[in-house]
Amino acid sequence: MKKVLSIILGGGAGTRLYPLTKLRAKPAVPVAGKYRLIDIPVSNCINSEIFKIYVLTQFNSASLNRHIARTYNFTGFNEGFVEVLAAQQTPENPNWFQGTADAVRQYLWLMEEWDVEEYLILSGDHLYRMDYRHFIQRHRETGADITLSVIPIDERRASDFGLMKIDDSGRVIDFSEKPKGEALTQMQVDTSVLGLSKEQAKQQPYIASMGIYVFKKEVLFKLLREGTERTDFGKEIIPDASKDYNVQAYLFDDYWEDIGTIEAFYHANLALTQQPLPPFSFYDEKAPIYTRARYLPPSKLLDCQVTESIIGEGCILKNCRIQHSVLGVRSRIESGCVIEESLLMGADFYQPSVERQCNVEKGDVPVGIGTDSIIRGAIIDKNASIGHDVKIINKDNVQEAERENQGFYIRSGIVVVLKNAVIPDGTII
Repeated sequence: MKKVLSIILGGGAGTRLYPLTKLRAKPAVPVAGKYRLIDIPVSNCINSEIFKIYVLTQFNSASLNRHIARTYNFTGFNEGFVEVLAAQQTPENPNWFQGTADAVRQYLWLMEEWDVEEYLILSGDHLYRMDYRHFIQRHRETGADITLSVIPIDERRASDFGLMKIDDSGRVIDFSEKPKGEALTQMQVDTSVLGLSKEQAKQQPYIASMGIYVFKKEVLFKLLREGTERTDFGKEIIPDASKDYNVQAYLFDDYWEDIGTIEAFYHANLALTQQPLPPFSFYDEKAPIYTRARYLPPSKLLDCQVTESIIGEGCILKNCRIQHSVLGVRSRIESGCVIEESLLMGADFYQPSVERQCNVEKGDVPVGIGTDSIIRGAIIDKNASIGHDVKIINKDNVQEAERENQGFYIRSGIVVVLKNAVIPDGTII
């Protein structure tokens, strides 16, 4: 794997994940109580022995830079690195990144310096565990110019994805973006060619792109330098290349979730608490997911009832009820609270007890969840101060709302409280 360089696409403005992306880049959004989205592809690379990793981003990259600098520090004995490359203006290109392909194109001069044979292009907002060695091995064995990682899907979900068609050798011969009706039926393929059993191939006769690609070095450079007007890999570069190049499909038959929307992000986080086995587990010792070591104290639970939940380190919970929820690091829940089916991202710091006491006496709201508050079906971003007797329950079942001046949004019926927001005592949302 020394001859492979990985490029993680950090995404654009992250509008689908807004307001979680209001103050941070999409790959820096916290997930599962203690990780960030970027930790997933970076950990997959490290576990696959790929140590040259660039992360391309252009929006709000300060917290992402900080997280990567504090987390991924390879020793001087190999040439491994994880580096953020932000969009920049050059005499040749005065514009921002115009798309996934354009982002890589603007940094070709840097990619060229490395003695590598393949470029592994990944997305920064997916939840999955994958050994890229098998993927790259398949790419080399088939003599492919480009290999796409695909997932098998059934008819019910097929029209939500960009689908592709393959021949008997696994070569990609056709693409269709979110087809419906007759066009959908025409995209059926025999997925047993890629290794599924006959039974499974009948149930899942479609294949969808995961947005993960391996390119031969010279092919990537040729395609990006020739078609400068093509700005996106999945929609333009790869479909156009399939006519003249050997584009192969590699089947990934395991859990994979695109968590680029508020709804998908919320459900993927809560699914981690499922019993007996969640669809994705952070407890695999052979392929751990790495993140920043924070050296926090253990969590303290004082007379609490907790069911089907994940509690991050350094939390303090007093006499409360937590059900089917994820609580991030340094979460603070006061007595009498009920938290149900919610994702709390915790806090970046501990507020000293003297300061918390002064706040209460002055009528200010300390960081955390105040006494006797009820939170149901919500995402509470970091450092939020929720007052006493607050009810965040979406009582009118509103599906979409923007209340930035009041500290929250509603997306797909999920209340999202902004980072650093203050929700006063007695508020009902």
